[in-house]
Amino acid sequence: MINWEELKHIHVIRKLEEILAQWFNTDIFFVDERGVIQNFDADRKSKEYKSPLSAAFLGREKARNHLFDFLKQASEKSFENDRVRNIVKGPAGIENVLISKITDENEILGAVIAYSYVDKEASSDSKSKLKAHLEELGLDGEQFESALSRLNVISEAQRKYFFELVDLVAQEIVTFHTEISKRDEKINDLNSQLGNRYSYHSMIGKSKAMQELYSLLDKIKISESTVLIQGENGTGKELIAKAIHFNSPRKDAQFVTVNCSAFNENLLDSELFGHVRGAFTGAIRDRKGVFETADAGTLFLDEVGDMPPAMQVKLLRVLQEGTLTPVGGTQQIKVNVRVLAATNKDLKEMVEEGTFREDLYYRINVISLVVPALRERKEDIPLLVEHFLSKGTREKNLSEKSFAKRTMEKFFDYQWPGNIRELENEVERLIVLSGPEQRIDSELLSPRIRDWADKSKLAGVKTTGKLRDMIEELEKTLIREGLRRTNWNKSKLAKDLGISRAGLIMKVEKYNLDKRKFARNKAGEAA
Repeated sequence: MINWEELKHIHVIRKLEEILAQWFNTDIFFVDERGVIQNFDADRKSKEYKSPLSAAFLGREKARNHLFDFLKQASEKSFENDRVRNIVKGPAGIENVLISKITDENEILGAVIAYSYVDKEASSDSKSKLKAHLEELGLDGEQFESALSRLNVISEAQRKYFFELVDLVAQEIVTFHTEISKRDEKINDLNSQLGNRYSYHSMIGKSKAMQELYSLLDKIKISESTVLIQGENGTGKELIAKAIHFNSPRKDAQFVTVNCSAFNENLLDSELFGHVRGAFTGAIRDRKGVFETADAGTLFLDEVGDMPPAMQVKLLRVLQEGTLTPVGGTQQIKVNVRVLAATNKDLKEMVEEGTFREDLYYRINVISLVVPALRERKEDIPLLVEHFLSKGTREKNLSEKSFAKRTMEKFFDYQWPGNIRELENEVERLIVLSGPEQRIDSELLSPRIRDWADKSKLAGVKTTGKLRDMIEELEKTLIREGLRRTNWNKSKLAKDLGISRAGLIMKVEKYNLDKRKFARNKAGEAA
């Protein structure tokens, strides 16, 4: 069953409705498999409808009921025949109604109804009959004259585009329904497994990428080798460093963290290696650096890619020789420290650019760990959300809460540029804003997350200009996004679009959307 309420959130469908209204003065109605209209808003003013006859009929309850009864009967008759598209005469007798069925694997899910359009000027006799008909329904002559004067005659050349756009609305509904069904199945499958906790130390995740990471951590936990942890901000690099330390033979010794980007060169020198009294203004006593503090334990160097070149030289010496000299000192100090380093930068690229020492890169990159971004392991989202929700309510002494289905869907749709840190902050925010409510609805989500799916890739499609150019731009955009969605599987996309594979290939060539050419064009734009 289609979730008709959800359709109003789909930007591409709203965009198509906008195009049809602007170009053809036509309103779009959705009917379910019973012929019942699903997107009528009783609070919407009749003047907001684009079709003159829609405004006339919907302005009075008697006329509205008459129109809806007609559309229900027309759609039911359409369901009984094999044609995907049907055209019937409207209830006023001079207008046409286009009905495009919504079908999925031969199952009729409903229909898209375009009401209404005319393909020729009405005769005087037809106008008189229409006037009498509308007056019977409680519409006065002024309303009739206004409606009639605004009827837009669609030419034969325009009719092709009009039909294709209405059919496209039906196809987009099918695509949306199919994707939502698949996502629901995935969410249900993942939620059914929430009883099995997948974790390593304090890390949480059951995805393949995390399982591989856990396996690698098991192999290196008794090692003394230097480890380089790479990943985006917010992915939990420090958590992995702690897991390595607390599962190693050094677990009873110190675990010390220093953020290399938080200090300028002079302060970082003192922070890492310490200083002696009188080494600089303010150095009133000897001070140990973090290397000495972490002796026999583990030192975690976060954001090592931001370390100044002079510090890179000193760090390399400590790693190679196990000795250091405090700032202003002359005596070398022996230390026994395991170093773990982390960065969100591409150190190899920095080596090639000359901004990071090659010898230091190979010295800290003995064992490399790559932490996947949250968008690359979305199957872990239910586990993480449950953990953060349980933790947050427990810390705030609140009763148990749960997320509404649409809230979880929004979590899945969003790309999480801030990764797990962003997800944790969002869950904490929702716990606070939901107050005493046990069910957390999507309306409470941050706007960037709530509106993510509505920022359709079709948002830039023009609705002004020549009709042919606008249709071609829309077609190009739909094919481009469809190719991305299907990972350039032309057979699947052709089936989704209801056209032949050969026809799709021709359009791909026409719009220069071949995968290799498309990649080159994007690279050229970036340059």
